[in-house]
Amino acid sequence: NQADGQVVEVCVTLGSHQKTIGESQTWITPRFIIDDLGPFDLDPCAASPQPWPCASEQFTDRGLTRPWSGFVYLNPPFHRYEVGRWIAKLASHKPGGIALVHARTEAEWFEPIWDKASAIGFLKDRLYFHYPDGKRADANSGAPAVLAAFGLDASMRLAASKIPMHIVTEWQ
Repeated sequence: NQADGQVVEVCVTLGSHQKTIGESQTWITPRFIIDDLGPFDLDPCAASPQPWPCASEQFTDRGLTRPWSGFVYLNPPFHRYEVGRWIAKLASHKPGGIALVHARTEAEWFEPIWDKASAIGFLKDRLYFHYPDGKRADANSGAPAVLAAFGLDASMRLAASKIPMHIVTEWQ
C-alpha cells in the first residue's frame, strides 16, 4: 500500500479488514475452536502475546520457512499473496492438520484446499476473533470462514466437532 508517497507494509490476518493501517493486525482464534478440535502439536503462526496457546509448540516467527512436525493448527496471516503459501505447506504436511481461513472459494490461494483437503467445514456463523489480551473483538470477522481439514485425523475431528458448521467431504 502507499500512503502519502510512502510505502506501508501491512501484515494481515483472517479478520484484518476490521482494522486500519497502524492498528493491530493480530487476531486470536476463539478458544472454543481450539478446545473443540484440539489438541494440536504445532501452531506455525502463533501470536505473541496471546491469551491461550493453540498448540503445544508454537512458532511466533519464520513459521513458513521452519520445518513442521505433528498435527498442525493453522490460522495463517491473511495476505492475498502469501496465504496460499501457508495453505500449500499444510496441504503437503503429514500427518496433516486444520486451517481456519476465509471461505474465498474462488481465490487462487484456495486451490490447495480444493485439491488436497479431506473435508471442509463451512461455519454457520461469522466468527468473533480475540485480541492478544483475550478480549473478544467488537465486530465479527466480516466474512464467512471455513475449517479446512487435511488428513483422516483432521476429518474425524471436524465430524466429531460441536462447532456449528456444514461439512463437505466430496466435491468435483
